[in-house]
Amino acid sequence: MQNISIKNIVKNSTNLEVDWSDGEKSKFNYMWLRDNCPTAHDKDSRHRMFNILKVSQNINPKKFLVTDDGKLQIEWSEGDHTSLYDPSWLRENCYTLKNKKKFVSPYQKWDNSLEKNLNSIEVDHDEIMDSESGLAKWLEFLHFKGIAIVKNAPVEKESAFPLLKRISHVRETFFKTPFDVINIPKPNNSAYTAHALRNHLDLPYFETPPGYQFLHCLINSATGGNSSAVDGFAVAEYLKKNHPETFKTLTEIPVKFIDNDYTQNTLRHFHSTPITLTKDKDYNDIRFSVATMDVLDCHPDDMEKVYKAHHVLGNLLHDDRFQIQFRLGPGDIFSFNNRRVLHGRTEFDPNSGHRHLQGYYMDRDEIIGRLAYLKKSN
Repeated sequence: MQNISIKNIVKNSTNLEVDWSDGEKSKFNYMWLRDNCPTAHDKDSRHRMFNILKVSQNINPKKFLVTDDGKLQIEWSEGDHTSLYDPSWLRENCYTLKNKKKFVSPYQKWDNSLEKNLNSIEVDHDEIMDSESGLAKWLEFLHFKGIAIVKNAPVEKESAFPLLKRISHVRETFFKTPFDVINIPKPNNSAYTAHALRNHLDLPYFETPPGYQFLHCLINSATGGNSSAVDGFAVAEYLKKNHPETFKTLTEIPVKFIDNDYTQNTLRHFHSTPITLTKDKDYNDIRFSVATMDVLDCHPDDMEKVYKAHHVLGNLLHDDRFQIQFRLGPGDIFSFNNRRVLHGRTEFDPNSGHRHLQGYYMDRDEIIGRLAYLKKSN
């Protein structure tokens, strides 16, 4: 990259066309160039201070040249301003070349074969606490695979806080932090019972459900209560390839979720398609929860295919080809992308022993942002 230089520049009506020394070509729009002048940002806050709205839509280079040290210099037609761009910055941020590249998903999808290789997603608590490399290892599992199990964590109440602070702040909800996953009388959530839980996303009735969840096992001596997990992105990919019409329904027609918690004075509703996609048509989230599905209000012509699509999706999310099952032990922290990896558990007998997990949430931005920072720092 450092050896690549600007070979030639041609001005046209809307952009400068740059020929690079390695044979690549780029187009740089005039307003884009002016908006991204190196002087546009405050040096401390790094916020853009230049206001592109203050220039006309006809702004263009009055003069331009390549300086002796290889930089692009532009004297603008208005504003009495000259900009100087480093060629390595232009190349790194070239949207012409970026849009020529085929998008490759960062996600490493998995199926039931992971159950026999759980140690491949394990990381030791002290390794995370004591080193940046250990923290990065954990975050890479969480981002790329969507799942990790932290081993040998303390088993005192609220003892996961120091570990999570290695990433960032937690996401607070009305369940408080941490929330205690135990069997209680008159529960306001099915998690606070001994019943089996179908694989689900937590809090689908929020506009933006928590991005990640951390379930810290303090004790698990009861009979039953084994955990389950499924990669919703792998299921979505299977549907896309094998059931395109079902996939289309799941990505286009919203369904409705509700929180009608008797302990709250807030009633939450939200509509979302069960599968949402990013700008690159990659998977963004899988929103599925039988327990919190509200009465559907789809168009009459759509109701039949919505229910059939939901039926197909739900069964695949519990299919032995995709689902893994495992048992959490004291000191394990089951960590996962809440909007990708759906989780559940088998029924347990509260009279046979104790089962106590403490749960924490964190927004997806914090995991991705912290990982990006660590990679840049190294």
